[in-house]
Amino acid sequence: MNKGLKIMFPSEIPDQFLGNKLREKAHILGIEGTAQVIAVDKKVKIIACGKKESVDQFLDVIHDLLSEQNIYDVEVEPFIKRVDYKGVFRVIE
Repeated sequence: MNKGLKIMFPSEIPDQFLGNKLREKAHILGIEGTAQVIAVDKKVKIIACGKKESVDQFLDVIHDLLSEQNIYDVEVEPFIKRVDYKGVFRVIE
């Protein structure tokens, strides 16, 4: 069964957080989608799609990485995949 989530949190993260740590974890778990910093809202927006178990593990990884940075304000919403991400997790800069 597949699952999609939209995850948002404050953009007070280290520079390489999205590029290195998150992209690597997404690749390992087979997650496809996007991550980008929304400057206007000062938030990071992540779209994560994949197998239910993998998406749940990816969300756990995000919570763990954010707790290391003392960030606990994480918004999570269901997401219906309407775009073909071609099996890749991209960081949009």
